[in-house]
Amino acid sequence: MKKAILASTSTLHGQAYLEYLTPHLNNLYGSNKEIIFIPYARPGGIAHEEYTAKAKDAFKKANLNIKGIHEYENPVEAVEKAEGIFTGGGNTFLLVSELYRNGIVEILQKAIAAGTPYMGTSAGTNIGGLTMGTTNDMPIILPKSFKTLGLVPFNINPHYLDPDTNSTHKGETRETRIKEFHHFNSQPVVGLREGSWLALDNNEVILKGKLSARIFKCNEEAYEVETGTILTDLN
Repeated sequence: MKKAILASTSTLHGQAYLEYLTPHLNNLYGSNKEIIFIPYARPGGIAHEEYTAKAKDAFKKANLNIKGIHEYENPVEAVEKAEGIFTGGGNTFLLVSELYRNGIVEILQKAIAAGTPYMGTSAGTNIGGLTMGTTNDMPIILPKSFKTLGLVPFNINPHYLDPDTNSTHKGETRETRIKEFHHFNSQPVVGLREGSWLALDNNEVILKGKLSARIFKCNEEAYEVETGTILTDLN
């Protein structure tokens, strides 16, 4: 019964916050609904209130209302009763730490499995995978666990970047870092480029957007999949 959008990013170059995703919000959530916003990732240290206001402005364009989870006295009860959930981007370590601290990891899993619509962007998408082990973020805080929601049977690397052949920078590429991940972990990783997302509809996981995604499997060569590819059984 899962219904979700797991998007690589919230904002494309030259666009407003969530602009490219706005046309899909009503298909996901319906209309005239109040959506719980989880602002725990706090990009740049932004306050929960300021981050929530930003999301509220974007969701108004789809006739949807946003209320921050921090505004509820009981976050567990808030998730259980939610008409829809949106988790914004920022720092995945902080996001996961706060989800565990507030005791809502399993509650989120149950709610989404039961059909509560969910959208994540960036860090909010990273937690849709089996673990947060393929985040791009700095480890500014230590979560209770790296295990995340497991909405899909693989890990996700949002903001995936291809190597720049014209760059003089000799540091690690994103592909190199994912190969390092596979020295210790066996699950596949989907490199999700800017402007792409995974659509979850019941038992299907489908790549959406205009760009292909890069698939990494342990001890195998990476390969590309085109938009529209079903990734439900990627393992």
